[in-house]
Amino acid sequence: MSGVHGDVDLGHTVAGWAGCVIALAGFTGTGVAMCAGWGPGLWLGAGVILCGGLVTWALHLAGWGKPSGPRPAGRRDWRVKDPMTGHRDCLACRVAGRV
Repeated sequence: MSGVHGDVDLGHTVAGWAGCVIALAGFTGTGVAMCAGWGPGLWLGAGVILCGGLVTWALHLAGWGKPSGPRPAGRRDWRVKDPMTGHRDCLACRVAGRV
């Protein structure tokens, strides 16, 4: 990873991408429902946004996320599964009782 951001780990993971896409779909649906004046669509969109957060958390706990901070250069590809041992400074791992 070089270029504009330098040699940093931006945290591109399966969990991050999946949650982002689901939440984006929820925000889009909520916006369309708001423009259309469809009240139930607002709640539906909010539910999809919540599902995006839950999917991200579940994938993180399944090893498809990453710990806080940069990873070694060889483990920065978004398709690399994290060896799950529980991340000491991770809120999601603490809430799940992993640490």
